[in-house]
Formats: sequence, C-alpha cells, structure tokens
Amino acid sequence: MSEVRIAAESRTTFGKGAARKIRRADKVPAVLYGHGIDPKHLTLPGHEVLLALRTPNVLIHLKGEGVDELALPKGVQRDPIKGFVEHVDLLLVKRGEKVTVEIPVTTVGDVHSDGLLDQQLVSIAVEAEATHIPTGVEVDVDGLEIGTVITAGQLRLPQGATLAADAEAVILQVTAKPVEAPEAEEGVEAPSVVGEAAEASAE
Repeated sequence: MSEVRIAAESRTTFGKGAARKIRRADKVPAVLYGHGIDPKHLTLPGHEVLLALRTPNVLIHLKGEGVDELALPKGVQRDPIKGFVEHVDLLLVKRGEKVTVEIPVTTVGDVHSDGLLDQQLVSIAVEAEATHIPTGVEVDVDGLEIGTVITAGQLRLPQGATLAADAEAVILQVTAKPVEAPEAEEGVEAPSVVGEAAEASAE
C-alpha cells in the first residue's frame, strides 16, 4: 500500500464555532491518537483528505510543524447532504507494527446457471502490517453449484495478512433460483377458487 502525504497543522481552537471556521477555509479538523500519546488536534487540507479517503484503509503520512507521523483513518464524519468531510479520527501507527482492519471481499466469475449468489459479508477483518495493508480479497465463484458455502476460513488471504474474524462466518453461498409461477395463457381465465367453492356448496 502506498502512503499519501498530507500537510498537517496543529490546532489550538476547539468547539463548533472553531470547527465551522476551519471548514469554511476548506480544511478539516482532525484528532490523532494512539500509542498512549495525548490526542493531537490537527487541521488538514479538505480536498486532499477527500481524495485520500477514496482508498480503503489509506495510510496517511502527516507532515507539518511538530508532526511527522503515520496514521490510519478510524472514524470519518461527513455532511449527510453534501458529503464533504467534517471531521477525521486518525490512529497513530508505526512501521512494522500490525493492525486489525476491515478489507473488502469481492467476487469474480459467475456461479452455475441454475444458482443464485448470496454474498452475506462484503468485508472481513484481517491483521496485517500497518504499511502493507491489502486492498481486498477476491473469491473465485465461477461455476460454483447450488449448495456451495464459502466461509471466512476458506478465503485465500493476501500474503502477510491473517484472519481476525470468526473462521466459520459465512462469506457467501449459492442458492437455487426462485421458481416462477407459470403465466396463464392469453384469453384463458384462471379458475376461481371462490367460485368453485360456491358451486360445491350449492350442490
């Protein structure tokens, strides 16, 4: 995983008013915590943060006066209407240490024509080195038949990553396609259950 370098400024003003002022300047208030340090309050460039967060588990290199750290986004607040980033919580990490993160699970191929793919989990928790977090894991479902179940323990994780979730958790399964009721022929009315019952009662 590549690192994204973002300029960071120390922040000494707090509260809703200060946060609004920061956002009006197209910047984002952030907090850096972890490794037993006192939380560091930072201000980051809004556009660069928005671009960086498009990558899941992006590794951010914070660089600025009094700041030279690596961090992972752990909490992102966005405007519910416009979608811009309002606040970011960042977890301090060190090179070589392992962290637990969620990575996306994607599928390739098509199951058997009689089957229907039911993916129950779209992400899975893994442990990996902070500077080598995998972008995701692929599952080949090509030709899988009805009744096939793939659990977390069966995933082929990228090198260096280990499973941090329940190995028995179901990732996906192949079920039978629902049977469609036959359509009535044009011009032919379907028998009326109510009518038949009424006739039987009259007899």
